Amino acid sequence: MRRLLICLATALLCSFQSVVTVSAQVQPKREFRGAWIQCVNNQFNGIGRDKMQKTLVYQLDELQKSGINTILFQVRAEGDALYRSNMEPWSRFLTGQQGRAPEPYWDPLEWMVEQCHKRNMEIHAWINPFRAKTKGTPALTSPYYQQHPDFFFEYDGLWIFDPGIPLNRSYICHVASDIIRRYDVDGMHIDDYFYPYPVAGVSITDDNSYAKYGNGMDRNDWRRHNVNLFIKQLSDSIHAAKPWCKFGVSPFGIYRNMKNDPNGSATNGLQNYDELYADILLWVRNGWIDYNIPQIYWEIGNKAADYDTLVRWWSENAKGRPFYVGQDIERTVKYQDTRNNGWHQVYQKYDLQRAFAQGSCQWYAKACVDNPKDYTTVLRQSYHKYPALQPLMPWIDSKAPGKVRKLKPVVIDGKNLLFWTAPKAKKEMDRAIQYVVYRFAPGEKVDINKTANIFAITRNTFVELPFKASGYTYAVTALDHMQNESKVAKKKIK
Repeated sequence: MRRLLICLATALLCSFQSVVTVSAQVQPKREFRGAWIQCVNNQFNGIGRDKMQKTLVYQLDELQKSGINTILFQVRAEGDALYRSNMEPWSRFLTGQQGRAPEPYWDPLEWMVEQCHKRNMEIHAWINPFRAKTKGTPALTSPYYQQHPDFFFEYDGLWIFDPGIPLNRSYICHVASDIIRRYDVDGMHIDDYFYPYPVAGVSITDDNSYAKYGNGMDRNDWRRHNVNLFIKQLSDSIHAAKPWCKFGVSPFGIYRNMKNDPNGSATNGLQNYDELYADILLWVRNGWIDYNIPQIYWEIGNKAADYDTLVRWWSENAKGRPFYVGQDIERTVKYQDTRNNGWHQVYQKYDLQRAFAQGSCQWYAKACVDNPKDYTTVLRQSYHKYPALQPLMPWIDSKAPGKVRKLKPVVIDGKNLLFWTAPKAKKEMDRAIQYVVYRFAPGEKVDINKTANIFAITRNTFVELPFKASGYTYAVTALDHMQNESKVAKKKIK
């Protein structure tokens, strides 16, 4: 009997491992694989240029090895700047004091754009729109605050740009447009802070702006209306400044609870709609945002906010916009897989993600680099084993670039190289900015839908081939800003 139980247990474990292996190896060709690099945790505060660059180079190299294809880099935490700005002061999260320029002088955002693109990663500039001062900032040096101190309200030690004041909304959109026009960023990203997270017994002091702009609306509806106006205005500003720039939001993980709204999720927690005045589903339905990364940080089985429940709910309400899962690494490895007590929840969560979402974003980048309990190892060996292109966004652009030209192998200084010429383009939206190189064994059919055959994704118009390349066929396609893919040019190496 004991032997029979052991055999059954072994069979069940093997079955589980087989399911994990199969699901992990179903590799989508397109998948958003992001990571948040934040400054607000003080990881860069006062460490200086050289140490900060060394830290970021290490993180980016490790993230690249882990298949990450998008970096969300925090450049505005509290009405400040981790970049050269004529509108807002240098961030204390960079230099230790708001308004103090880095010494030696450098521009972190400009440097990060170069580093990310060198690694064939997208970079999205991440801003916090309405937070003007955190509790650790002793004084505000912002010229805008100095001119309009009555445009802000204090809330539990924070200072907030009052969303009810039209000039504030326009100012923040101007800040975002300034970033987009001056830096080669691929996206603009905002997080979950709109009106402040509620604190028991503390009221939002927006009586003056409500009296002036409320127009008799219910106060809660008016606050939601203010945030809606801002999101629409920001979306228009971003796409006017750079048509191919993606606009994404990372809201709190619960939209509404079912007890308050029959269309809400079977959860019981703080709600975007009611407490933060953020009507995310309206933004999705109206096409104001290009992607949505709700922070589904809870574990599978959480009684108030179950990961499984929320992933399915957000997927059902995606409304044609890409839905990516905000993954909390430390919480994922803290809890056991409900199917297998011998492992944590990374496999279970990623199986759900692959079934219902178009990608994920890691909270946070350093945790991904630190690889707690082999979380990142699982990504490298299974779910991110092969490279992935970005999900398509046809509402921005669906026209593919032209086919690459003059594909030719050459030998230079003993190296086998494959060269090509960029396709011609009449306008920027059609210009090729990256290339995908596929590799096929002798006799193998050329099929660019097989992710295992992706040899390289590069911004160069050449790639170095392995020493033994004879008999292999290489196929090259061009990608534009939106990663629309061209027709194939192929060459058999003789």
